[in-house]
Amino acid sequence: MLLTDLIGLPVTADGRRVGYVNDVRLVLDGPPDGHLAKPRLHGLVVSPGRRGSFLGYERVDVDRPRLINSFLARRHAGSVLVLWPDVSAVDPDGVRLLTGYQAYDPRL
Repeated sequence: MLLTDLIGLPVTADGRRVGYVNDVRLVLDGPPDGHLAKPRLHGLVVSPGRRGSFLGYERVDVDRPRLINSFLARRHAGSVLVLWPDVSAVDPDGVRLLTGYQAYDPRL
């Protein structure tokens, strides 16, 4: 499965819908692979009601233009970061989280 296949998939936990995958978080902490470290999937950003990108407005220091920032803040209110070890299964129908998964602030 490609990372782009994850975007937009529904996310469930304990049989209830949590939201949709809006983004992924990668870390570069693996062994060198050319000039950079090898990327590793760190987690998924899950938005409760909307599919679509944050357009970079998940960054704490990005807040202009205010109209777009305000719109996207409302659109993605309640979004969380779920770490990859808390994902129990991924298939074409969606992502299932482990019982008791931990939700983190998705802002960078």
